[in-house]
Amino acid sequence: MSAIVPKVSGSFLSSIKATAQTTTIDVWADFLKLQISANTKRTYASALDDFFTRLTGSSANPQQIQEFLLLTQFEAVGVVLKYKGLLMDLGLAPSTINTRLSAIKSLANHARKLGQCSFSLEDVTHVRVEKYRDTSGVGVEAYRSILQEVDRSSLKGKRDYAILRLLWDNALRRGELVATNVGDLREGKLWIIGKGKTQQQSIDLAPRTLAALEEWLAVRAGAANEPIFIALDGRSYGKRLSGRSVARVVDWVATDAGVTKHLSPHRIRHSSITTFLDASGGDVRTAQRLSRHSRLDTLMIYDDNRQGLQGKASGVLADLV
Repeated sequence: MSAIVPKVSGSFLSSIKATAQTTTIDVWADFLKLQISANTKRTYASALDDFFTRLTGSSANPQQIQEFLLLTQFEAVGVVLKYKGLLMDLGLAPSTINTRLSAIKSLANHARKLGQCSFSLEDVTHVRVEKYRDTSGVGVEAYRSILQEVDRSSLKGKRDYAILRLLWDNALRRGELVATNVGDLREGKLWIIGKGKTQQQSIDLAPRTLAALEEWLAVRAGAANEPIFIALDGRSYGKRLSGRSVARVVDWVATDAGVTKHLSPHRIRHSSITTFLDASGGDVRTAQRLSRHSRLDTLMIYDDNRQGLQGKASGVLADLV
């Protein structure tokens, strides 16, 4: 028995076709809406702005986007490969280059699905990323001196102290930290969106960490949907603190504390994980929960470096001859 196909009215078809028509501006807006993570939205928007600025001298705008999407296959690949070469010449980290390429490729792929461009950027490959081996950081005494340097009686000091405690106590990535909102602190837990995740997960806060965060929020006094950490100076006052600003906070406080080794939010993360492994006698499983690394072998790099296994092996070989 054949299936009965209902008739579709002309007005319905017209309505569907009208809905399906997408302008270049809609492509851009829809593309950003699809990025569930607020941090990914900001990262991709910044990456695409960098792409157009470096190649045309002006920021991304509807006309620029339309002209790019109308390129032929060979023109589009050539332009993006040129951009990739520029970034490599600048000496940017492979991960940074790959993030920017991913933003461009994702935009083109989204536009192609909507019939707004005819090319594919599959031929543009990412830069090979070598496994990160340097897990060195700062020790407990150095970080204690950093925390003691913060003036906790000031508004900025309360904010910076809470940032520094979260970076160390919970080994947070700066992107995870800046994406949090006031309402994400509930019942002694902080809800974050981890790297590569689309849904929030809760992390437990130690009493000292929670106290520092509550002390800051007592003077921050923001609504639930507002960012926990905000800028406190200039025209940016009240706006969500950026990852770069967090890096500057870390650098300034560390310098004032007399820490000569360059310190960044990610190096604090390395320090926290390595310090925990030392304190726990190499409890890699618990360190994985702290770091939220999806792969256990990533933690083994920290543990191997902590124990200096390569140096021990080289010493044995050297002594044999």
